Amino acid sequence: MARIKGGLNARKKHNRVLKLAKGYMGARSKQYRIAKQSVMRALNTSFAGRKQRKRDFRRLWIARINAAARLNGISYSKFMYGLKLAEIDINRKMLAEMAVNDAEGFTTLAELAKSKIA
Repeated sequence: MARIKGGLNARKKHNRVLKLAKGYMGARSKQYRIAKQSVMRALNTSFAGRKQRKRDFRRLWIARINAAARLNGISYSKFMYGLKLAEIDINRKMLAEMAVNDAEGFTTLAELAKSKIA
């Protein structure tokens, strides 16, 4: 049986990596060995970035809720504790949206939280 060389498979592997490295500067987009390192680093960073984005948005939501709660005379932690006592389950994303776009609705929630704490 004839021996099959691996040139075609190697070429496909190289092209797959070089396609991912398209748009990189200089040798990073032209040479396989350097492009492979750049692509591996970029994929690791993008994975970490997807986790970081979740943290960043949560921080943003909490900052918005805190600002709106303080306008209503209550701190963020007391506001969240009051909502928990009132058995109101609204996630922080929706609370932040209410704080920005629906001030009256947020005010009613803040008053409810204050009454539950007191």
